[in-house]
Amino acid sequence: MPKLLSILLVPLLAAQVVFADDAALQEAISGKHRTDAYRERDQYRHPLETLKLFDVQPQHTVVEIWPGGGWYTEILAPYLRAEGKLIAAHYDENDKQADYRPGSRQRFEKKLASDPAVYDKVEVTSLMFDESTDKLVLPAAKDGSVDRVVTFRNAHGWVSRGISEAAFTHFFAILKSGGKLGIVQHMADPEQDWMSRNIGYVGRDYIIAQATRAGFQLETEGFFNLNPKDNKRYEIGVWQLPPSLRGLETDAEKAPYRAIGESERMTLVFRKP
Repeated sequence: MPKLLSILLVPLLAAQVVFADDAALQEAISGKHRTDAYRERDQYRHPLETLKLFDVQPQHTVVEIWPGGGWYTEILAPYLRAEGKLIAAHYDENDKQADYRPGSRQRFEKKLASDPAVYDKVEVTSLMFDESTDKLVLPAAKDGSVDRVVTFRNAHGWVSRGISEAAFTHFFAILKSGGKLGIVQHMADPEQDWMSRNIGYVGRDYIIAQATRAGFQLETEGFFNLNPKDNKRYEIGVWQLPPSLRGLETDAEKAPYRAIGESERMTLVFRKP
């Protein structure tokens, strides 16, 4: 290769290799726009490590699946605002298959509208499945159009409602070749019976099998969301732990669960070949 061409080619190739921007991610995580109660959860959810593992790059188009109250939306929206695109694939406002869904969607849209300087470029779509047939009704995005699909603590819902196969198939379809699916999920112990009823925890092997069946390849795994204090065996499942503390009324009742912290979670990255 001629010397001049070699000199020109090296920086050109280097410029094409872009990875998660630590400084920009940290700036989004530290932003004053974030909800104080959400910020307190950083110690359990490790957003910087998680989004770096998912390799969410600032110029990416990212689909966040069923973002709920927008915990990760608060970080992804400003991070992707300048160069990339965030698609928040929420519940459809007419989805009555679970009574909380329309209200959750309305509160999410109200949140985004309250701070346009952060959220004005977020595209909100509806992701909906017919839970009686395990069929996709409303897609999160067009097939082959996104770089990353990320989802946080949603897989137990797919399993309990019989739509996990349809969900993984859809995620595979909307990703570009080489795109990645990042999953954080409450993780059951290998010997634990988590399928008899919805306790919020799901088996790691099950998630990997579902993703593999859809065509994904397991690329990497993070262990920073593990919590050895979590024994995963509670009367009403994972919701007995923070932040829900469901069924607990007094500070004395809540104290031992606050000492445990949030659930132990698997953090998995799958790649579409």
